[in-house]
Amino acid sequence: MSGRLDLRRGVVVSAAPLEVEIDGERRRAWADELLLGEMRAGDEVVVNAAALDLGLGSGGFDVVHVNLTRGLGGGVEGDAHVIKLNYTSLQHPVDPVEVLAGEDGARDAAGSPSLRGDPAAAASARVAVVVLPLHGHLAPAAWAASEARPGIRVGYVQTAGGALPGSLSRDVAALRDRDLLAGHVTAAPSYGGEHEALSTVGALDAAATALGWDAILAGPGPGIIGSDTAFGHGGIEALSSAHAALALGLPTIVSPRLSSGDPRERHRGLSHHTATVLRMLLAPVTVAIPAGAPAIDAGRHDLARVSVDLDGYAASGLPTTTMGRGLAEDPLFFEAALAAGALVASPR
Repeated sequence: MSGRLDLRRGVVVSAAPLEVEIDGERRRAWADELLLGEMRAGDEVVVNAAALDLGLGSGGFDVVHVNLTRGLGGGVEGDAHVIKLNYTSLQHPVDPVEVLAGEDGARDAAGSPSLRGDPAAAASARVAVVVLPLHGHLAPAAWAASEARPGIRVGYVQTAGGALPGSLSRDVAALRDRDLLAGHVTAAPSYGGEHEALSTVGALDAAATALGWDAILAGPGPGIIGSDTAFGHGGIEALSSAHAALALGLPTIVSPRLSSGDPRERHRGLSHHTATVLRMLLAPVTVAIPAGAPAIDAGRHDLARVSVDLDGYAASGLPTTTMGRGLAEDPLFFEAALAAGALVASPR
């Protein structure tokens, strides 16, 4: 059974970093300004306080629900009529990127736009997809792809499984600033990217046929969800992403969640997250692992050992921590992502 929203009134006491005072307590907060507008000191706001009160790690801050001082009466811009976060208080219209993939001018006998829906169109593009197990693989994979093939256009499709707001990721912003990502599509329930897709299949199809990308990195936003169960975690979204890529006929690479430093046994070596996905996949994929890594049981899937440049990534200025562990404490985590990024940029 779901709990009720933990909504509280507060006052913004600092805009950067955002902090809100509630009942005399100064608390960390985050606001999706793409939806809610600017936050200024003195603004009266309503925040969802659940994550901070629960002591969540990656989600340990209040989330602004509405700015009562300047966030009302914003109005809807443009003529989009498709809704994301539908039937929630944050529903808003978007222009689906799937429309771009279908803009071929074709019409049926009645003169209506033709629904292409042809996986062969995506397959003919031969744009490879790297399925990421969690958001921490995004930066090293994108960097490795660029190092392996300078000028490659690699884009990111953000799926369910972690944070839904596209604007929350500092990694995406850093990669876009450095031209290491060619674009950002938020798919299905995630939102706020440069393009919006109503499904992961639609996002991958548009990325392969309409956005001019050479490769796709598909995976959840930051803050993966989990329940200490076999299937109740954000990493299981990789199963849907891999199946979507395979159904479109796209070369599919799984970036496995590997760790040499995670204190939890279920995540050391090959994480149970990735092991479950590999076991449940309905067709073979390629699994990229670093050249010097211990062997893993990939079942019927193809293992590709790839040389990686861990020192180069360490000097890149991109993120080198995962769940509080530095690169030196858990090199295998980063090497796995580097292997997948290098593989997707290799000649096929």
